[in-house]
Amino acid sequence: MKAWDVAFAAGEEISLVKENKEILKLYYAENAVYSELFCEKTDKPLCLSAPAERDEKVLFRLRPARAELIVSGKLMDENWPWGTPDISDAEIRGAAKLMPSPDEELLPSVTDTFRGAEGWRPGDFGEVFVGDCMPYADSGRYHVLWLWDRRHHRSKWGRGAHQWAHISTYDLENWQVHPMAVPITEDWEGSICTGSHIRCGDMQYLFYTVRTMDGSPAPLRRSVSSDGYHFKKDPGFSVTLSERYHGASARDPKVVRDAEGLFHMFVTTSLMPEDRGCLAHLLSEDLDSWQETEPVYVAPEGEDQPECSDYFIAGGWHYLILSHHGKGQYFYSREPFGPWLRAEDNSIPCRSVPKMAYFEDRIIFTGFAGMDGYAGTMTFTEAFTQADGTLKFKPLFKGEE
Repeated sequence: MKAWDVAFAAGEEISLVKENKEILKLYYAENAVYSELFCEKTDKPLCLSAPAERDEKVLFRLRPARAELIVSGKLMDENWPWGTPDISDAEIRGAAKLMPSPDEELLPSVTDTFRGAEGWRPGDFGEVFVGDCMPYADSGRYHVLWLWDRRHHRSKWGRGAHQWAHISTYDLENWQVHPMAVPITEDWEGSICTGSHIRCGDMQYLFYTVRTMDGSPAPLRRSVSSDGYHFKKDPGFSVTLSERYHGASARDPKVVRDAEGLFHMFVTTSLMPEDRGCLAHLLSEDLDSWQETEPVYVAPEGEDQPECSDYFIAGGWHYLILSHHGKGQYFYSREPFGPWLRAEDNSIPCRSVPKMAYFEDRIIFTGFAGMDGYAGTMTFTEAFTQADGTLKFKPLFKGEE
């Protein structure tokens, strides 16, 4: 299916009709333009909106897995259909023009720059918020992959429709913006969930799960890059947990490599049939084939699933990071994978879902501060190891709370 643009003035009321059925409605109210797209696999329309003056030029752009509202040449809102309708031969009612949309171009490795990521969120695309962050270090730079959020997790009929955005810095002050690392490209993808980055030789890998629209078990997927800025989904890679685990909730894979070169993956899920939250533990020699072993962590009874795990080694200690209800916690051990010790206060004061990466031997956590719900702005905290394995924390930047 090709991409199509519907061009019109914001104040016009437009309908696209096919077989006597309205499939797209565009209208203006209270200084904003609105769209309602009727998709094949749900009765509820896919809705977008953006501020606009009555005579401003607007494009409604429909791609196979994404719909956009572009006002005066600027992307202001987007949402993601499920069962994308073909509007190419629809009857147009109203003053609008239907035309093929230009093909998407390969973006350069750096698309923008800014200063200071504490309290940051994108400001040029309408209402975009920073969700879960996934920092990593590579080639002397501190990178942050993060969930691009609209509507505070309510896009795509509440599935979230998160994608992986990407920024990096060489000094924690000057930042570069890179192309979207993992976009939604298929209509069955409800959301690209949190995951992790790992380098193996000259190739870089992003591992994640995809929340499906139909609620079927979430497959573990990956994207691959040779330059670290343009990632391509690997259609041949898909791993599903065994029936020992709750498949539909599987998410947030964290991949690490041990001293012997063996790869380990931790996956948020629940042990069945007792429905006990845990981090499943998988092993691989090549990042391609994975085998399950015993969970690396099982949550105490009554706690929810441990989310967004992380893992690092410092000061002779091994650290496991996880979050409950967005609040980060750390556990530590002399052994690589437990048994785990827990400090009296093991919380990580980095707002929601903190994860870490090294920057010049410093342990820097990145998380997000919510704004009226899920997702908001980016935030940072530095951690310091103590001789007994506990961690101390301080704000990374002056002026932080």
